[in-house]
Amino acid sequence: MKTLSELSPEYWLSSNDLFARAISHAERVTEAYERHEASPAADREAAVLSVQFPELFQPMQAGDVFAGRVCYPLVGLSPEPINLGYYCSYAALQEGARHYPQYADRVEALITFWRGKTTAEKVRGAYPDWVAERLPSDAWQEESGAAFPLYRMAGSSLNFPKLLQLGLDGLERELQATQFTYVVPLLQSTIGRYLEADPCADVSQCLKAIRHDRPQCFREAIQLFWLFALHSGTWNYGRLDVALGSFLKADLDSGRITWDEALEMTCALWRLMHDYDNMYDNRLIIGGRGRDDADAADLFALLAIEATRKVRLNQPQLSFRFDQTQNPELWAQAIDAIGEGCTFPMLYNDDVNIPAVMQAFGVDEQTAEQYTPYGCGEYVLNHYSEGSPNGVINLLKVLELCLHQGVDINTDERLIPDVCPVERIQSFDDLWSIYQQTVEYYVEALALQQKIEYDVMAKDAPLGFISALTSDCIERDCSAFGGGARYLGGCLETYGNTNTADSLHVIDELVFKQKRFTLRQIVTAMDANFEGYEAIRDACKQVSKYGNDEGLADSMARRVHEHICQATAEQGKVVGLDSYLVVVINNWANTVLGWRTCASADGRQAGQPMANANNPSPGSDINGVTAFLNSLVKLDPSLHAGSVQNMKFSKEWFGDMRPKFEALLKVYFARGGSQAMITVVSRSDMEAAMREPEKWGHLMVRVGGFSIRFIDLARPGQLEVLARTLN
Repeated sequence: MKTLSELSPEYWLSSNDLFARAISHAERVTEAYERHEASPAADREAAVLSVQFPELFQPMQAGDVFAGRVCYPLVGLSPEPINLGYYCSYAALQEGARHYPQYADRVEALITFWRGKTTAEKVRGAYPDWVAERLPSDAWQEESGAAFPLYRMAGSSLNFPKLLQLGLDGLERELQATQFTYVVPLLQSTIGRYLEADPCADVSQCLKAIRHDRPQCFREAIQLFWLFALHSGTWNYGRLDVALGSFLKADLDSGRITWDEALEMTCALWRLMHDYDNMYDNRLIIGGRGRDDADAADLFALLAIEATRKVRLNQPQLSFRFDQTQNPELWAQAIDAIGEGCTFPMLYNDDVNIPAVMQAFGVDEQTAEQYTPYGCGEYVLNHYSEGSPNGVINLLKVLELCLHQGVDINTDERLIPDVCPVERIQSFDDLWSIYQQTVEYYVEALALQQKIEYDVMAKDAPLGFISALTSDCIERDCSAFGGGARYLGGCLETYGNTNTADSLHVIDELVFKQKRFTLRQIVTAMDANFEGYEAIRDACKQVSKYGNDEGLADSMARRVHEHICQATAEQGKVVGLDSYLVVVINNWANTVLGWRTCASADGRQAGQPMANANNPSPGSDINGVTAFLNSLVKLDPSLHAGSVQNMKFSKEWFGDMRPKFEALLKVYFARGGSQAMITVVSRSDMEAAMREPEKWGHLMVRVGGFSIRFIDLARPGQLEVLARTLN
């Protein structure tokens, strides 16, 4: 499965006519930008979007109940779906020129103009030398490195209830005295273009109704929400039960629609979200504390679960917040859906998460009640905060560098200066100190690059559609990333946490406590990928590991967890962010980064995937599900902005064993479990799907912070999921 950003270039390059259209559009966008290059950022954005949107929004397709499909052009403005801010798809343009050489001169002119002018390039150019030296330019292309920047403004969670209460004319009145006056006219223009296409009567009536006035029914509310979301470039939708619940309840109470009609509308929205293709995002939240009309919101929450069970797609990523006072029917329906093989809804425990968010974000309880998971599991405060995850650190690679005097053995490149040789490391405290210093060496750069990214973005483009529905941008007349958002934070994605902790524990036990091997012997065995050193690998594997409710191993996991979380938060204060917090997630990066990480002291071989998020390494949790869950709750959730707890259960747990399963989950949550992402699948099903994929298109699995059809997962990913412990 491909993301939208991967699909768009393929679309525009698929024929001569489409590429000609793409080039002409890119030239018009470029002309609009060039004319307004010296203008205020809001004027420049308005000019560019007025050219971009007519090409961005695609015609309705047969069966669509709502208007709203997009395909991003090769040049334009985007907070996240294609790239950060103003972008130019250089590679796609160059590939197009190779296929259609008659456009080579025009392509070259476009590339020449945009070099250095895209927002991502401006961010890179604003790095101090020491930051640029520590951070390679691209996390997924560089062969060397332990830390990487990500260029995007991700995770905005907008105030859609406000939009639906005001309507477009009401929102326009609020924006009159701000820099964002172009927002409503641009959206109304898109509605006009859809009306000119003469859609069916229901769609036409709906579009006419919302062009100026506030929505009066469930259908109109969905349509306005969806069009605004697409204009904003957001890929996450926040507390949609709060936004849509009152409209649903009013329609059902009045008899305007039936439950089945509401279900079909919701399924239609789900299909559009699925086609707005990003399996790492497309999050929407139901349930939880802090909802003004919980009864109406719960109606939509039940509808959302039923729609998820009916359409069986990997998007949207339905996420269910719950607490002790939650409507019990929601819990029952959620467990039913999971037991049927849906990987949704994901479960979030408000009784743990709200106090944790209060501590991590430094906010009061009422504000913390608005925590909203997005993307792969990061938290943001619904329409109050921004917290884009704009950095990656591979902790296992950091440890590898510590054991090789700062040299990446894959490339022989020295990445860290002045790291002492392993022969001079005389105690575990020595090693731990070197590890801490190296982690902080990278976190210092990652925190500053996050702030620089915000500063450049704010100067380049205000992202008016995001800012218009983010508190307190209107009151301050500032963009969301330029002083408007009430809380401006950031996130650092961490990978390899578990393998790092297990490796440090193994070294402590075998080298410094038991003195069975020297540190040099362990490193030599790792460098040989344990070939010829099987006895050392066996000894490494026999040392206890995180995930078994074993004191020493779990204590090391806590130590690693607390250090990276605290170091990250401290650097956020240094650079002037309201928060800068770790997110412990997985989005395939544990596999990709594992390819570039050498063998590790926990017994993992070179190139193998690292453990998923903060879960145990595959096959290392051998003491059963209770011990596994007991280990999970030992990692303090009040130090970060979200983590992923992947759990895989066999189908038997949802038959006669269902009471035991629910009791197990409830004890886990009562003891401090913050979250659960559950896959119900059998090993035999996955093995059969690998043999005969054409017969297993329905089999859905959780990879980490996202779900995917098992047959669409690349072979290494299939093997990684297969290797996880099945409870």
